[in-house]
Amino acid sequence: MTLLLTVVFTLLVWWLSTGLVLRAVDQVAGRQRVTMAVASLVLVLGIAGIVLTRDLATPFGAYMGFVCAVMVWAWQEVAFLLGLVTGPNRQPCPPVSGWRRAWFAFTAIAHHEAALLLLGLAVLLPSLDAPNQVAAQTFLVLWVMRLSAKLNIFLGVKNFYEPFLPPSLHYLLSYFSRRSFNMLFPFSVGLSTLMAALVWFWAVQASTAYQEVAMGLIGSLLVFAIIEHWLLVIPMQPEMLWRWAIRSRS
Repeated sequence: MTLLLTVVFTLLVWWLSTGLVLRAVDQVAGRQRVTMAVASLVLVLGIAGIVLTRDLATPFGAYMGFVCAVMVWAWQEVAFLLGLVTGPNRQPCPPVSGWRRAWFAFTAIAHHEAALLLLGLAVLLPSLDAPNQVAAQTFLVLWVMRLSAKLNIFLGVKNFYEPFLPPSLHYLLSYFSRRSFNMLFPFSVGLSTLMAALVWFWAVQASTAYQEVAMGLIGSLLVFAIIEHWLLVIPMQPEMLWRWAIRSRS
């Protein structure tokens, strides 16, 4: 029952947090500052929560660490989708290929990647040698799996999640490739699936309630991240899961 609750909880946080971020940036002109201010408040509360629960190696501490890491992660999602933290290159991809195309793609999101690094440090530093490592583990899973998704989209997938991008960021679509398959995808899904299986093994073998909840949350997050990868290649519209949050762009 404990592990089932972690799956349900992670599903709700994954689905609801994604929808709230999309809804926050799907707004009328003139509310950008308010949206960013609210996101920044959520960021501060998330970091404060990580600091306050770093020594709380209990099921409650595990849940709080998970939620606080997602709160920190939400800030960069909002900042990116609002176009405030992207990269120095805000132009469509020029007619180049190979490493030159990769470089142009990186410059389009370089500031975003730097923000992820800084936010990661803000989460990891309070967690060093702390009994409760869930916040750090959650952010690490989010970062690694998002990086994997970006690389797969760059190399080529069926679905880009285009409706998630506001018009001001549509130039980024020129850096994506639409293909039915790329060579990185099976490695991304295969390795993450092996890691998820290992984490779930640890969850089942956990000797304390904290370890069971912590591994259940991280294992569930990995599973949903793997599902997001499959949504990139299967013949369906992933945005259907969050139709309520992007109504004005549908």
